[in-house]
Amino acid sequence: MIPCVLTDAVLAGLDPEQRTAVTAAAGPVCILAGAGTGKTRAITHRIAYRTLTGEISPRHILSVTFTARAAAEMRARLTALGADGVQARTFHAAALRQVRYFAPRLLEGRGMPELLESKVRVVALAAGRAGVRADRAVARDLAGEIEWAKSSLVEPGEYAVAAAKALREPPFEPAKVAEVFAAYETLKRRQGVIDFEDMLRAAVWGIEEHPDVAEQIRAQYRHFVVDEYQDVNPLQQRLLEAWLGGRDDLTVVGDASQTIYSFTGATSSYLIDFPRRHRDAVVVRLVRDYRSTPQVVGLANAVIRQARGSEARLRLELVGQRPPGAEPELKIFPDEVAEAAAVARRCRDLIAAGTPASEIAILFRTNAQSETYEEALAAAEVPYVVRGAERFFDRPEIRQAMIALRAAVRSTPGETPLVQAVVEALAATGWQQGKPPPGGAAREQWEALAALVALAEEFARTPVLEPIGQAGSVQRELTLAAFTEELARRAEQQHAPTVSGVTLASLHSAKGLEWDAVFLAGLADGTLPTTYAKTPDQLEEERRLLYVGVTRARQWLWLSYGQMRSSGGRSRRPCRFLPQLSRTPSTERAGTQSRKPDRRRPQVASCRICGATLLAGADRKLGRCPTCPSDLDEDLHERLQTWRSGVAAHLKVPAYVVFTDATLIAVAERRPSSPAELLAIAGIGPRKLGQYGAAVFALVAGASPAEVSSENFGN
Repeated sequence: MIPCVLTDAVLAGLDPEQRTAVTAAAGPVCILAGAGTGKTRAITHRIAYRTLTGEISPRHILSVTFTARAAAEMRARLTALGADGVQARTFHAAALRQVRYFAPRLLEGRGMPELLESKVRVVALAAGRAGVRADRAVARDLAGEIEWAKSSLVEPGEYAVAAAKALREPPFEPAKVAEVFAAYETLKRRQGVIDFEDMLRAAVWGIEEHPDVAEQIRAQYRHFVVDEYQDVNPLQQRLLEAWLGGRDDLTVVGDASQTIYSFTGATSSYLIDFPRRHRDAVVVRLVRDYRSTPQVVGLANAVIRQARGSEARLRLELVGQRPPGAEPELKIFPDEVAEAAAVARRCRDLIAAGTPASEIAILFRTNAQSETYEEALAAAEVPYVVRGAERFFDRPEIRQAMIALRAAVRSTPGETPLVQAVVEALAATGWQQGKPPPGGAAREQWEALAALVALAEEFARTPVLEPIGQAGSVQRELTLAAFTEELARRAEQQHAPTVSGVTLASLHSAKGLEWDAVFLAGLADGTLPTTYAKTPDQLEEERRLLYVGVTRARQWLWLSYGQMRSSGGRSRRPCRFLPQLSRTPSTERAGTQSRKPDRRRPQVASCRICGATLLAGADRKLGRCPTCPSDLDEDLHERLQTWRSGVAAHLKVPAYVVFTDATLIAVAERRPSSPAELLAIAGIGPRKLGQYGAAVFALVAGASPAEVSSENFGN
């Protein structure tokens, strides 16, 4: 009998498309899910629905994700839905678990080789053996090429041909990279270590070459779910096919428009070809966007609507479901330094207005752009966190804190409350609760340690029951020792806590995340798209990268670029993927042959407060962005209005013929005292300067409307 109450709860709140995905019959199911459309909700509810109806057992399901964070979130959601026991792991974690379990059988008693956390050190040694001088940066590039090759099932002897076919641009001649690749493989064998790709290959080999292993794994896992299927590489797909063993109870979810990792070997071809490879597949499209405002969704659709290539065949037109919000802001600055300073000021203003720092992100194309924004945020005393740099538990201050916490276990009285014990232990490292230091970098370190305290508060607030064999369970101890064990477990799994600060991240690192406010910075051609993107496929991936960035924003989105990289440098064009920017006054018209200036076009004006290029006519007249603070002289504004009324009555014309309301506000804000300053206000030319200039200057100087004689009313 189906537990109707539980299944009804699982189906409650789903939109029609999500419900179709959740209730689809056993077999191949392909969920094409746009950004913010609830894909995790759809697949977790599908798993829960199938387990609660008794169709499948939770222990027979393997759900595969690409990050430990996503796997942890999936497990938490499944537990909340009553689907305990489902395995949700990354490809690497699932493979490692299986290889370790079967190692005694597969390795005939030999021990499990050590797993390399990073290839760089061994690659550097291999490069030396191949006659290549490689510093750390070069070794990272070579490691990236080796990772691409192994993920693409390419052997060292096949690398040169495969790299040419894939239009790779390796750091050295392909033949030399192949030598380094071969030397790397030899060194690993001699050192008795394996890398992550070796681990996936070992899992494949264990299933394909050992029928008993294959039978045991396939008896355990009978139903598979793969998230972010557009990011699967050939090696991962081969492992998935080995797990399936010809069966087809497979649910995949992905978005071809978010394919941004092809440089690592990932390919959306498996997602695109899924209906062809599985003729009876159920295909569901999720297009209702619950993340972003309709304004952000509209820009995202505009960016991806021009996409070409195979991924564009599965392009989804998103439909915003949230209430309307602010239009995305487009800003142009003289150079990158001015851009970064304006972004930092806006972050400070958002935080002062109540937006948590952790709900703000600054995203850029390359990690090299981070430094400029770190300096600007530090100067503005805005806390920040650099994502994709050092992992949380690898940070020096966190390693020092872990040592201090372990030492405090021996000296802290057992009755000391947990949070107090953690605060006292961190105080030994110089950290002071409630006293964040000034400066962005110092504040970042302080916030990282504050995150440990917040984690201790959460640990103490939500005690759980731990199993103790068949005897039952016992409540987890709220001691410092238990907390340090929890931290060790998190460090092993890289399950980092949330740190309060503005997030600085590359667009690649931002994939799968979202914030209330997002700054997309450095949107200049040559940066996005990068100069390395030369082929149509590479350019389309750059477009998708911008699409991913736009869809990270929930409520507020700022897009900007500096016209020059640095002051006095060469002028740059805006990102070609932004149709809105292609029509701004600072962009030359496409196809223009003549170099003569177009006198009909308005002159480019900059905000006198933040320096951004002003796009709208009203903004150019005011000389500032609508979001920048007004410095209106209210008394002057009132006198100008009175004077204008008198002039209009004398000339028997409407008031706006003299000066528009926007012009009066601009005068009251900018308070011009010379002809040049008055002419700088958009819409005031020599004629109006001659007609009304003397009267305006007198009013600005403090004269009353009555003191300005009728002789100044104009001709």
